[in-house]
Amino acid sequence: MASPLIICGRQFLSAVGGVLRANSGALGCGAVANQRRNASSHAENTNQFLREALNRLDYPEKLQNLLLTPRREMSVELVVQMDNGQIEVFNAYRVQHNNARGPYKGGLRYHPQVDLDDVRRKTAVMDIPYGGAKGGVTVDPRKLSERELEKMTRKLVVAIKEIIGTYEDIPAPDMNTDAKVMAWFFDEYSKYKGFSPGVVTGKPVYLHGSLGREAATGRGTTFAIRELLKAMHMGKLADQKYVIQGFGNVGAWAAQLLWEAGGKVVAVSDVAGAVANENGLDIGALRRHMAGGQALAAFPGGSALRKEDILTHPCDVLIPAAIGGVIGPEVAAKLDCKGDAVLRDRGITVLPDIYTNGGGVTVSFFEWVQNLQNFKWEEEDVNRKLDRKMTDAFAALWAVHREMAVPLRTAAFIVALQRVTRAEVHRGFD
Repeated sequence: MASPLIICGRQFLSAVGGVLRANSGALGCGAVANQRRNASSHAENTNQFLREALNRLDYPEKLQNLLLTPRREMSVELVVQMDNGQIEVFNAYRVQHNNARGPYKGGLRYHPQVDLDDVRRKTAVMDIPYGGAKGGVTVDPRKLSERELEKMTRKLVVAIKEIIGTYEDIPAPDMNTDAKVMAWFFDEYSKYKGFSPGVVTGKPVYLHGSLGREAATGRGTTFAIRELLKAMHMGKLADQKYVIQGFGNVGAWAAQLLWEAGGKVVAVSDVAGAVANENGLDIGALRRHMAGGQALAAFPGGSALRKEDILTHPCDVLIPAAIGGVIGPEVAAKLDCKGDAVLRDRGITVLPDIYTNGGGVTVSFFEWVQNLQNFKWEEEDVNRKLDRKMTDAFAALWAVHREMAVPLRTAAFIVALQRVTRAEVHRGFD
């Protein structure tokens, strides 16, 4: 089998097109094999790629420092009375990076590993009029009741309400936050600031959300793969075998759409296990199986696989779509699929998460626009506009990749930095 491709998502950064923003999530190639923090932090990895791009652009040091330094970092403590009467204190963060192109925009995640370092990652590529931001709460949401989760979310809104807003900073769902959490956020904020559906995106469709938002990141990933295959003359989506690590929202939707396009998804995994079928898994049946509360590895349409083996399973296209930091040097040296550091040395092409995750932020932008217009678009319109954005963004980074002879990840950072820098310079520094 020819050297495969790695289509990066949630595991590094996330955004595409003129959005200097933090990592949100959806697919991506990470940099640590350990689930916990490695000595090389996520922020350090991101800045490494940024500096590589900055060096190619030959920016002066003062401009580099401006682009690498967040405009604001906020840390707060959320005091919540739990259902049993005990008092718990949760640490929460919001980092706002750069708003030269528009309001800050970025995900809000609930995870026990969240810290200030985790939300400092930043990037830009989709040509959307937003700046970059990221936030989170250090919590394991599985240990909270729904009532406790709602109370904590509303406490967070009260704590950060003065630095967010429809034209200031617009949070969005990320890891372990969903439409329900965004609805609580919108409701609590509106108590203080008046009716404000545009203060967050990713809301339920029936509560000022956008059609197409749930599948947006997975759909954007599919468009991204299509464009890369076309540019590399590797055929169509239907001609490839895919392995997907992570079967949450992004991974499941990517699998579904690739399967519907005729591609063979030969292996998938989640936090508990993995399943494989060399003739291709029936993704529709697998999703129905899991919707019934069954374990992924127990799917009768495939054979159980150790989840640790998913990243080295033979394929044409590998899509890491789980938590960041899973592909370190040791794993990279063993990958049996097609591109960063070790991957570059092996001639493996990596389509970076900074681009691949663009579907989520793009449809978030569409939702915000609909909120401002107080007018809901048809789902067909949303998907068509998303396709155009993903296609145009790929064309921009591919052009830089070819003209400057740099890896696609570096090319994506160069495109983003050029757009942000142009805005900064023309707006002035005084």
